Amino acid sequence: MTNLFKLSLILLVVLAHLSCTSDSSTPLPNIVLINVDDLGWKDVGFNGSRYYETPNLDRLAKESIRFTQAYAGAANCAPSRACLISGQQTTRHGIYTVGNSDRGNAKARRIIPTPNTKELADEQTTLAEVLDAQGYTSVSIGKWHLGKDPRTQGFDQNVAGTNLGHPKSYFSPYKNPYLKDGPEGEYLTDRLTDEAIRFIDENQENPFFLYLPFYTIHTPLQGKEDLVEKYKQKPSLDGQGRNPHYAAMVETMDASVGRILQRLEENQLDNTIVIFTSDNGGISYLSRQHPLRAGKGSYYEGGIRVPLLIRWKSKLKEAWETDTPVTNLDFFPTILDLVGVSKPDNKVLDGQSLAGLLLDKQPLAQRPLIWHFPIYLQAYRVGGDESRDDLFRTRPGSVIRLGDWKLHQYFEEDGLELYNLAEDLGEQQNLAAEQPEKTQELLGILNDWRTSMNAPVPKEPNPDYVEGFVPRQKKKK
Repeated sequence: MTNLFKLSLILLVVLAHLSCTSDSSTPLPNIVLINVDDLGWKDVGFNGSRYYETPNLDRLAKESIRFTQAYAGAANCAPSRACLISGQQTTRHGIYTVGNSDRGNAKARRIIPTPNTKELADEQTTLAEVLDAQGYTSVSIGKWHLGKDPRTQGFDQNVAGTNLGHPKSYFSPYKNPYLKDGPEGEYLTDRLTDEAIRFIDENQENPFFLYLPFYTIHTPLQGKEDLVEKYKQKPSLDGQGRNPHYAAMVETMDASVGRILQRLEENQLDNTIVIFTSDNGGISYLSRQHPLRAGKGSYYEGGIRVPLLIRWKSKLKEAWETDTPVTNLDFFPTILDLVGVSKPDNKVLDGQSLAGLLLDKQPLAQRPLIWHFPIYLQAYRVGGDESRDDLFRTRPGSVIRLGDWKLHQYFEEDGLELYNLAEDLGEQQNLAAEQPEKTQELLGILNDWRTSMNAPVPKEPNPDYVEGFVPRQKKKK
């Protein structure tokens, strides 16, 4: 590379930066996006948990716009994260699950599922890449799970992000190629928070994008010893508190969020958009989300409804609550609008900007929310997930929500389930037979959407399927 070329490249970067920050009256906001792993909708005090202790998040909720009906783009880790960072539906990026799509016992799978894509293609234009072009410094700290290194997807820095879906240990040594081991016994969530605070301190003079996808509270369940002992003494309540390590990890995560908010305040970074959410619902057998049904991996409400808080101290002066249904697909267009950046011409975004709702309380027009999952996910524990059947959290199908109505369609036998969430949040009363017109209305919208998206609908019979198959139960030792 010649010196002249280097000089030209530097000049272009400087000019791009000046063009987006030249108006000193409207400096670019910082962005802190905290995406907790497997945190259920009701695993936080501000959504009604009477068991887990989340004082920092509860305080943040009182300073934020709180979404009571927020959803992940998918019911488990990798597809949800791909939806968030790409702004696109699973049908576009092809990531439907983690690993293979033919999970569970072959004798119980009636059809051949759609093959799964395991990594987000580098050709995807991500949120980080769009912000980078506007002069943002970006970092991903924690779980990536969309490829080997988030730096191939527009992030300037990577701390602890790999293609793995969970850490080998929450205590140092971590055995993570992108995270230097700390002192023996150092706790991973604390360490990632230290790294986030260091990044904030080092970049406070310029706009930054801090993506903080904590590994916690994903397995392996390993809490700090003192907190584990604390929760061993605390009686479980409402189906929560089944595992003291899980509870300890929730409390540690909450304390970490508190530390980050405190550092933003100490550095007087009020011009910071803070988004707090989870990648999917909680694991059902570990922490019930009642009245929501089921949990991670299921497309009942417990698997896809998640906590969501958005705070922007310098712009959103009033904290309030909204029951507007939204998904993490909306983050990409919302952030672009709040930052004042146009969508790249070649980029398709499947979400909708929430900027008008956030800034001016402009109601969103009613729209269908759709999930497509042409794959199988086996049950965590046979009969213990509150799912449609005992063997799977999910069988191939699609789901649509429009207004208060939600329709599940399952491809194996064209099974239909219709629920009115306003009257039956727990999805217990299937109204498909009683409400044929509403069922067909939603099914028609779903079919049209699948056609427009060229969504795969698996139909090929599985030769290994055995009608009436019941797996042998393992003997308890």
